Amino acid sequence: MPPFHPRPEDLPLEFAVFPLTGALLLPRGKLPLNIFEPRYLAMVQDSLATGRMFGMIQPDPQGGLYRVGCLGRLSSFSETDDGRLLITLTGVLRFAFGTEIEMRKGYRRVRGDFSPYLGDLAADRPPADIRRDKILTALRVYFGHRGVDANWDAIRGLPDDALIVTLAMACPFEPAEKQALLEAPDDADRAATLLALLEMGAAGPDRPSGYPVS
Repeated sequence: MPPFHPRPEDLPLEFAVFPLTGALLLPRGKLPLNIFEPRYLAMVQDSLATGRMFGMIQPDPQGGLYRVGCLGRLSSFSETDDGRLLITLTGVLRFAFGTEIEMRKGYRRVRGDFSPYLGDLAADRPPADIRRDKILTALRVYFGHRGVDANWDAIRGLPDDALIVTLAMACPFEPAEKQALLEAPDDADRAATLLALLEMGAAGPDRPSGYPVS
């Protein structure tokens, strides 16, 4: 069991959110953030004093917020000489965006519903068929298409669950594609969505000829 494992009754009814396009936080994932805007510096300081949790959510194309985000917990924190905060947010579980409530110190706050996603808290998750070999093959082509030099030893060493979470968060997918990964019902569906996005992203016309795929 991870060192921080809240019970459903421990979850906040109201919490701050950090709306950030293209930033994906998944349960059990780790998202590094460089905080420098005054309102988000205040949000982090307030979160440190009140449970160390806030939500990540993407703005939607219509100017609102997507309906699903992910609550995270501040798991590391440091301050730079120029006043920035370097933090790591570890994903706890997803939430359905309910209503937005009064801002505090310039940052946004919401009421969220965790009930559809309490399965994210499960400590012992049954293994899912993630089609690991196909994902790694597609990833080689995808990275080659973009000129990405990856640490393949580290990637191959990731357990299945961590592999899917890490790739989903790290790959430069479009915001709507990131949202689809977040909203996937379970690990197997997220892995299938990830594989489809990698294969589509590797199919561009400027893919290097003869790039190795295994």
